[in-house]
Amino acid sequence: MSAEQPMAGPAQPAPEPRTPNPPSTGSGLPAVSLSNGEPAVNPDHGRSLTGFYVAIGILLALGLLGAWMWVAWNRWWFDAGEAQRRQAEAAARLGLPVEKVVDLGGGVKLELVLIPAGRFRMGSQAGQDDPQRVGHQWVLITKPFYIGKYEVTQEVWQKVMGTNPSVDRGAKNPVEEVSWDDCQEFLKKLNALPHPHPSPFGRGSKGEGLFRLPTEAEWEWACRAGTKTRFCFGDEESGLADYGWYDGNSGSTMHPVGAKKPNAWGLYDCHGNVWEWCGDWCDEYSHGWWPKADPTGPPTGAGRVSRGGSWGSNAVACRSAVRYCCHPSYRLYVGFRLVVSSSRTP
Repeated sequence: MSAEQPMAGPAQPAPEPRTPNPPSTGSGLPAVSLSNGEPAVNPDHGRSLTGFYVAIGILLALGLLGAWMWVAWNRWWFDAGEAQRRQAEAAARLGLPVEKVVDLGGGVKLELVLIPAGRFRMGSQAGQDDPQRVGHQWVLITKPFYIGKYEVTQEVWQKVMGTNPSVDRGAKNPVEEVSWDDCQEFLKKLNALPHPHPSPFGRGSKGEGLFRLPTEAEWEWACRAGTKTRFCFGDEESGLADYGWYDGNSGSTMHPVGAKKPNAWGLYDCHGNVWEWCGDWCDEYSHGWWPKADPTGPPTGAGRVSRGGSWGSNAVACRSAVRYCCHPSYRLYVGFRLVVSSSRTP
């Protein structure tokens, strides 16, 4: 060994390259660096953002679905074209005409109009003040029914009962001065007419096909014909003279039926001329979001419901939602309209 060569010693490890410590991924493993020396994006961070956006999307979808369901539930009203479409569709499914004429003989006839089933909010709508009933209840009419196109006329009453109690006489005038109890006697005689029975549905084992008074719910559903407004034609009192007789245009007397415009389902004189008896005892409406199916009112009470206003009523009293409670023996300015129910559903 020459003097110029150093003595060999143990081998020394090569120094490690000086690079920054890689960031932790949170899983105990270092993140892999890119080729340019920059740290890679954390994949778990991307997954957490994806989950966040998915959750937001689900919440938005649920919110939109809830809003749609709320609107679909609360928006029960419809226009005249839709009312007539539903009416025609119900008639086609039942195999019955939209309008039915019942011949009582001697040229005296009852004219009836088919009303489809449906759901609506009965009573005063939001923002409509009603001195008799501020509020509403949801109602479901489950079966179609026929209702009088006109109020029962004096000639029809005379034909069935053999008398005419009215003060303002006229064959085509609505019968008046009839109590609720009087109407029950009329119905008994009408339903006892000999075969063939005049009902458009025929006789049924549970009262289907028999003439009766409308329930309060049926009356308002038929009167509104899909509207939520104060009258069947809109909210403005100025239009009432085109649809009914009231203190603003009657001349303090009643008038023959059918002289004014009908509603969308073809019913005349729903506003004014004479008050119309309903079958129900009078009581407060029941509240709640779930509709009552075919309500018939309380089992007892002090008064029966009358609807529609009369030739002596002001415009407010002729609104679709207004109801008055009268003793069953009351007769002043009151008539009625007939209904025939069916067990059939469209």
